[in-house]
Amino acid sequence: MWYTNYKIIIDFKKLNGMADFTQHVPLAERMRPASLENFFGQEHLVGPGAFLKKAIEADAVPSMILWGPPGTGKTTLAAIIANETDAVFVKLSGVTSGKQDLVDVIKRAHESRFFGKKTILFIDEIHRWNKAQQDALLPHVEHGTVKLIGATTENPSFEVISALISRSRVLVLNKLETSAIAAIIKRALSDKQNGLGSFGVEMSDELILHLAQVANGDARMALNTLEAAAEQLRIDQSQIGQSQIDRPKTADSTVGPSQVITNELIKKILQKSHLYYDKTGEEHYNIISALHKSMRGGDANAALYWLARMLEGGEDPTYVARRLLRFAAEDVGLADNFALVLANATFDACHKLGMPECNVHLAQLVVYLARSKKSVSAYFAYARAKKDVEQFGNLPVPMHLRNAPTKLMKELGYSKGYKYTPIEDSSEQEYLPVELKSKKYL
Repeated sequence: MWYTNYKIIIDFKKLNGMADFTQHVPLAERMRPASLENFFGQEHLVGPGAFLKKAIEADAVPSMILWGPPGTGKTTLAAIIANETDAVFVKLSGVTSGKQDLVDVIKRAHESRFFGKKTILFIDEIHRWNKAQQDALLPHVEHGTVKLIGATTENPSFEVISALISRSRVLVLNKLETSAIAAIIKRALSDKQNGLGSFGVEMSDELILHLAQVANGDARMALNTLEAAAEQLRIDQSQIGQSQIDRPKTADSTVGPSQVITNELIKKILQKSHLYYDKTGEEHYNIISALHKSMRGGDANAALYWLARMLEGGEDPTYVARRLLRFAAEDVGLADNFALVLANATFDACHKLGMPECNVHLAQLVVYLARSKKSVSAYFAYARAKKDVEQFGNLPVPMHLRNAPTKLMKELGYSKGYKYTPIEDSSEQEYLPVELKSKKYL
């Protein structure tokens, strides 16, 4: 899709004379700001004196990778940059686009340069592009044919080729603060052009703050929830209106339902949709790391919180149980050998029961592991033994330790001189290869 002098704020209700056009365009899309003036959050990037704001004002925006969670303004910011620098804005999806799409973009970018117009190529979910596609983009970024703005929710260190990163600035977008999302909600409620201002929808300041909090830094999620609530009010109003038509009018008949969004309605819409947890993305690894470190540090309360974040976000309980089974040996280890027994039993219970029944088994295990004494002696001992294996290679087993099931092997000296510990003193017996004699790993 091609955009020249891209403008986001459009009077959707007047477009082509269709009064109900807004019904087909999501509120989150309609409310995208066209200028930094209405862009909320990310002050470290676009606040007074910030790098990106100064670069936009000076029309000296470099190629960049915008890295941040969903709903933090990556797409909006890219469009604003194009709008305020008077650039041709081209948007490609990392999921659906391919090399031919890039060829078409570059062709059009060369044509635009002929007319003195620069092109900003925005690739949403750039981490979805494979290495070959990213390699094909590289020379055009390097030569300045296009300014690249890539958006990703994944760590670009792992998902974007290093050559492309070296030619771009990686800018981190943080989860939006509650105050920023509250301001976005209020703007959507009052905006009569693209928001809900002309529909008389109301929310209390307390409920706006609550929705902003449970949105978990995701403005899109907050606006989608707001839109769903407004739509439910519309449905309820139409149903009540129809029932009033069907029954005789009386003095007690009401005009219609209130246009006030309630806490109960928000709860009904949200359920668990506000829990952001990507089972294959970076957040997955961030949270399991937090769980491990909380248990390692002996904080059972924090460990329970991170466990609940994973399970309520839809994580496979057997994955969590498997990681706890490892933790029981690696971190608790010899300090409490029962930890491994309990972890194994919990892993078995997760297989047998699944969620939600096994959540209490995992909670019990997490608390036990957090409160247990810790010992990493076996973990590091194995690492030291492994190092010797790698350094010395396949050292021969001492002859007295070798089994001798045949006459020939006995004649060759297998098992000769071995001292049988249960019936004779073997305190001076060596069990390591000669090269590692008396080596200590523990």
